[in-house]
Parts: sequence; structure tokens; C-alpha cells
Amino acid sequence: MLSNACVSGVLAIAVAKRMIQVGVYDDAFILAGDEVSEFVLSGFNSFQAMSEMPCKPYDSDRNGVTLGEATAAVYLTSDNNKVESNAIKICGDGAINDANHISGPSRTGEGLYKSIESAIREANITVKEIDYISAHGTATLYNDEMEAIAFNRLHLQNVPVNSLKGFYGHTLGASGLLETVIAIESAKRNHLIMSKGFQHDGTSQSIAVIKEK
Repeated sequence: MLSNACVSGVLAIAVAKRMIQVGVYDDAFILAGDEVSEFVLSGFNSFQAMSEMPCKPYDSDRNGVTLGEATAAVYLTSDNNKVESNAIKICGDGAINDANHISGPSRTGEGLYKSIESAIREANITVKEIDYISAHGTATLYNDEMEAIAFNRLHLQNVPVNSLKGFYGHTLGASGLLETVIAIESAKRNHLIMSKGFQHDGTSQSIAVIKEK
């Protein structure tokens, strides 16, 4: 079991991938789930990070998160005989903590910058080969600003990006895995999903937030 706040689901994919690579396992089934509780609500309220309206990631009018509940699952395998023709390959990952603050992101986006840089390096690709970013996009002032800065530092500011939290809220530990599943389906269908709630740039550095369905 992995419990690393919002990154739990994505980190579980990375850990499973590494265990398969070193031969500890041949297959892995990853399940993430989270529900809203009084404890969770009081925690976000203590940060003054809750929005009274559906959240608006990256928008100039954003004022915090809305919470949601979800479960999601993925199956990983190293057996080529089990791989479907339209399956997705995990080429690289990165999880680097900037140790900035227990609840506040780095103003320079250092942790995200280094994590993406690490994933790109392992995947042996360039930023020009990235066609789409499914971002965290919590709709809090500091998180979205940090992400926009990190994407610009990596020269990814023109890559289509969305946050799906405008549809169902922040599903906490399940969010990364849920959004990975949706991103996989998006890629298979060759369809980019709009970032619901976004109308006007609300970050100091512009990014290519998807507006159309």
C-alpha cells in the first residue's frame, strides 16, 4: 500500500513499473480509491483552500479546490503475450520532492520541473515529442502558478494541457491514477478533453490550456 497524498496513484504506477523492470514481479494490478470524510474536509478548510463553487483550474477566477470521490485501476504486465494492440507503454517516470513546505509548492516549480525532467530522460525523448499534458491543476492559486512556471522552464508552455478536476473535483489519493486512466482513453480515441471551468489565463506565465471539447 502506498500513501503519498495526491501523487499516490501515479507513484504506485512508477513503483510497479520498477519492480517489474528488476524482475520482482511480472504483473501488477494497481487500485486507488478515496472518499470525502470530515477529516479531509477539515484539513482543506484549515488551509483555506476550498472553493464554494466548482473549481476552475488555471483560470484567473480560481479560488480553491472542490473535492470528489473516485476509484480507478490499471493493469501492468511485462508479458508481451498479454499486451493488447492499443496498450500504453510506460517509458519513464520521475518523483522528486523539492522539500519546500509541507503544504505549499515551490514558487519556482522545482520539484515538478525535476520530476518531468527525470521522466523525459528515462524515456529518452525530447520535449518536442510530448503532445499532451494531463496536469494536477488543483485550482489553488499557488499550485497552478507553480505548474505554469515549471512547464515554461521545461519549454512545454505550448503543449496542450488540461486539468480534469473541473468535472469531478479533487479525488485526493485516487486523482493521479484516475487521470492516468482518462488520459489513456483520450490518447486511444485521439481526443483532447477541455479543461472545464477555464476561461481566462490566471497564471503569470502562459500555458496552452485546452478550451474546446
